[in-house]
Amino acid sequence: MNKKFVGISILGIILSFVGGFLLANALNRSEMGKLQAENTKLQKDKIQTQKTRTDSDLSDEEVQKKIAEAAQNPNDFAYQKGLGLALYRYAAVKQNNQLLEQVTVLLERAYKINPDDYDVLVALGNIYYDLGQLKKESDLNLKARNFYKKALEKNSKDVNVRTDYSLTFLLTQKPDRELAIRELKTALELNAKNEKALVYMTQAQIEQGDFDEAAKYLIRLKEVNAENPRAVEFETLISQNK
Repeated sequence: MNKKFVGISILGIILSFVGGFLLANALNRSEMGKLQAENTKLQKDKIQTQKTRTDSDLSDEEVQKKIAEAAQNPNDFAYQKGLGLALYRYAAVKQNNQLLEQVTVLLERAYKINPDDYDVLVALGNIYYDLGQLKKESDLNLKARNFYKKALEKNSKDVNVRTDYSLTFLLTQKPDRELAIRELKTALELNAKNEKALVYMTQAQIEQGDFDEAAKYLIRLKEVNAENPRAVEFETLISQNK
């Protein structure tokens, strides 16, 4: 079993006996995406899936107990932050959308105690963005944008946050593609090989109708990962419009 997935598997044990805050910096958002992909792959194998569920699933009772403990200690920043981050990552891997709602309460508490904590700002941006995409609610997307902006004010060179910030302009009901492209360009200046930024830059250029630019970014995307699942889609769209 992949070592990163094993890390998620022992999350239940750590949450139950030590406390979620010890996992505060265990994983980053890019790793979460890989874990989700791994989890989906494992679900196709019944034997492996059963083993994974046995090792990594937390019972609802365990989760709710920890959330209740956090509610009883609302001024404990470390507990709100750590449990919030750990349960957010767990909910993302397990694709538990209901749990995401509860995690916002923990992270909002942490934010109120310390509005300058970078990890909390990024996590709130991530979770509101995720919920906005799930619910198709623009106000949640705006909340995500605001938290990402606060995070970038503290660390303008975080390419992952910069890329996610750009998506609040691109993947929304009323997209502002020019702003999205500007932010994606900044992200790619920070890391020219950032695959996620290249994917959405290609998409944004296609949506803008600039297929020559889209083709340039598609070449760069394929240089980074020739097997990117969206490369064929982009190639088809570009060839049909050139």
